[in-house]
Amino acid sequence: MKTTLQSLTSHLSALTCSNCGKPHSPFDKQTVSACCQLPLLAGYTPDVMPEKEALLTREGTMWRYLEMLPVLHKENIVSLGEGFTPILELNNLARRYELRKLLLKDEGQNPTGSFKARGLSMAISKAKEHGVEGCIIPTAGNAGVAMAAYCAKAGMRATVVMPRHTPKAFRDECYWYGAEVVLVDGLINDCAAKVRELNSNGELLDVSTLKEPYRLEGKKTMGYEIAEQGNWQLPDVILYPAGGGTGLIGIWKAFKEMKQIGWLPEDIKLPRMVAVQAENCRPLVETFYGRQDNAQNYMGKPTIANGLAVPRPLGEQLMLQTLQESGGTAISISEQEMVEGLKELGTREGLFVAPEGAAVWMAARKLLDTGFIQYDEEILLLNTGSGQKYMENLSGFQPE
Repeated sequence: MKTTLQSLTSHLSALTCSNCGKPHSPFDKQTVSACCQLPLLAGYTPDVMPEKEALLTREGTMWRYLEMLPVLHKENIVSLGEGFTPILELNNLARRYELRKLLLKDEGQNPTGSFKARGLSMAISKAKEHGVEGCIIPTAGNAGVAMAAYCAKAGMRATVVMPRHTPKAFRDECYWYGAEVVLVDGLINDCAAKVRELNSNGELLDVSTLKEPYRLEGKKTMGYEIAEQGNWQLPDVILYPAGGGTGLIGIWKAFKEMKQIGWLPEDIKLPRMVAVQAENCRPLVETFYGRQDNAQNYMGKPTIANGLAVPRPLGEQLMLQTLQESGGTAISISEQEMVEGLKELGTREGLFVAPEGAAVWMAARKLLDTGFIQYDEEILLLNTGSGQKYMENLSGFQPE
């Protein structure tokens, strides 16, 4: 018999500033830290944790890890069945490139077609817990769709602000979920400025990336799943498409938490984390290699990988910390390379991934050439969404 959510309890105990460590109440509605205006990180006190084998009886969603998630009252959970997406073996490409093991976690199989379902399910659940009646978000596409869907499920008002060049499929889906859609000339940073203008009275909860603490907690469940689905063995390297960076940061947070609670051994070797960006918008790459002090003034351009068009990520320091702690790196991929990756994953593996997913495969190929990744290592790619929504972006690229 499967364990029900009613029998599980969150161990949320703290919220701390990611910069200075100052504590904030985990039981009040929070945005960024009051001290440094930077992301807040959730902490847990797992006094009594079940053995990891107990997970075998739980439902196949991200909520199976509820003890290490922030929702305190189960009736506030707003779920569409997100999480526990499959990890696929890319045997055809592995043989072609003489790789020992090549895997892909397919987040396109989430509700609303992307990994954003995880973070927005968590953020909207906590918003419900705090009595919020409406939310607003600047988005490159998928996050807005996910927020609109989960707000609809929760009975909340939703306002989505996205670039005017965003593919029509994203705009239309928000409409069908009942959201108000506002279009802005520019990239997501311009949308963020519009959100501040529209929400100057603070009537709506701004669920921008890392401007509230809980989207990160939804995204970290990818890390828990990678460990569980790999029978508590971890890959050597994980390649992740990093725009706002919550997934990259969250997966690393999950690995450290699992060591804390004993689900992973203290001496386990954690994967090297690779942040993959678009050449058209690569603020983290520029900072990582010392070509700028930070991304505060970075100017990006649109890319077919909408989710990578984040020129000034609030989580830049947390991403850099993840790369440093893991011995990882950052790399950028051109538009044409993404198209090549899309075609190769499609024709060789039968997968139509988002351009972001194609970017991580092309990054793996480049890092194999440089020797950063070895051919006998276990390589895990993260595809963050379905390619179906990007058809408008790809219309100008004809397969050879």
